[in-house]
Amino acid sequence: MALSSRGKPTRSYFTRFAQWISTQAGKPVTFAGAAGLIVLWALTGPFVGFGDTWQLIINTSTTIITFLMVFVIQNSQNRDTAALHIKIDELIARTEGTRRVLLDLEELDDGALEKIRGEYEELARREREGGEDEADAPAGRATGRLGKPEAERGPRPAPTPG
Repeated sequence: MALSSRGKPTRSYFTRFAQWISTQAGKPVTFAGAAGLIVLWALTGPFVGFGDTWQLIINTSTTIITFLMVFVIQNSQNRDTAALHIKIDELIARTEGTRRVLLDLEELDDGALEKIRGEYEELARREREGGEDEADAPAGRATGRLGKPEAERGPRPAPTPG
């Protein structure tokens, strides 16, 4: 990984541009500016007779901006998602007692994902109903509260009335 003179990783011009645009697009002032432009455009309608060119200006402008923003925001979203996957994979890899099969879930097909999701939904249901035992954890792993094995978890807190 190449570093800049300030010790930060270098990023491509498009990456820096996409991240900057995504940040700016999410600010309230940007929304207010866009709404202001629409109001200004609408106010000019009576002066130009609400003609075809007047409508074409807003239609073309919004279409072009929307088309380009799809790619810019998708680039930023892809980078954020990849970074998040790497961080979670690191936690899974470094935590004792985790299921390493979870490291590359994004590569599994929908059926496999649903099966694993079902295991965790069942585990959550059992926890809400009062607990689990050694054989109940997904893939035979007894990890419940805080992801710790049963022997390390300590006493289960008393249920609250209600």
